[in-house]
Amino acid sequence: MCIPSQRKATLTGLMAPISWGMSVGLSRCITEQFGLAAGLTILNIAICIFLLLFFGRPRLGEFPKKYLLLGIPMANISSLCFYSSIYLSDGGAQTMEVGMVNYLWPCLVLLIAVLFNGQRARWWLLPGITLSFAGILLVLGGEQGFDLSAVCSHFRHNPWSYILAFFGALSWAIYSNLTRAWSNGKNPTLIIFIIDAILFSCLWATSCDGISQASLMGWISLFLGAIAMGGSYAAWSYGVTKGNITVLAIASYFTPVLSCLFATLWIGARLDQSFWIGVFVIVTGSLVCWSSSTVIKKRIA
Repeated sequence: MCIPSQRKATLTGLMAPISWGMSVGLSRCITEQFGLAAGLTILNIAICIFLLLFFGRPRLGEFPKKYLLLGIPMANISSLCFYSSIYLSDGGAQTMEVGMVNYLWPCLVLLIAVLFNGQRARWWLLPGITLSFAGILLVLGGEQGFDLSAVCSHFRHNPWSYILAFFGALSWAIYSNLTRAWSNGKNPTLIIFIIDAILFSCLWATSCDGISQASLMGWISLFLGAIAMGGSYAAWSYGVTKGNITVLAIASYFTPVLSCLFATLWIGARLDQSFWIGVFVIVTGSLVCWSSSTVIKKRIA
């Protein structure tokens, strides 16, 4: 029995959130094994090769100059912030805390769209954003849950990791809105990864990172990372073009749950009950934000 084309495209697109869920754990392992610069240089070059096979050579002339100069660099800033925050995190549990801070980006995308991009949303957008930030406080509070003194103590222990994670989410939200406004509907993914590869290779040239000491686990993580991160874009692009975008959008909001499940297996992150409650609060807040805009779209349609 043949699977209808839309269902097939949707099933293919659903591979993207699964792959995104692997990214935090794999990134932690890669930067631990190879160092920040060396590991991410090799990873981004591998992703570029993977994406070239799917999307072909990018044509810079198709993009407005303001998007090339101001829009795409925001995605590169996001990458630098995200990977640096993972690299600076102290152990598996804090890696996942940082990952959850970075996952504020869905709410920030919609907030910036409402404030600066003309997006309409219902009143429950603000409660949704509040829920997501409350989830972050639960995650950072540890076993104490909503305990501001515990959150502050946790933050002071390694502030730059959390600050970089937040700015990674913010810059990605800005990039997403500039892409919607300025990209002319063109896909800049390969350009972003090429620039990332150049940036990290320059950093590698000035660092002491080496690849000779990497273990088999590191090389496996690198291989899986290239497939997961490169394949996610190919799968997502195919899914949103020909599949059920509503199903895909909802599935993407459960990426933090998948990320935590994978991290417990791959990097041995020990996550307590309060952490998991915080994750589900973040997901709920993201879904509330998402629904505040889809109701408007359905009424307009």
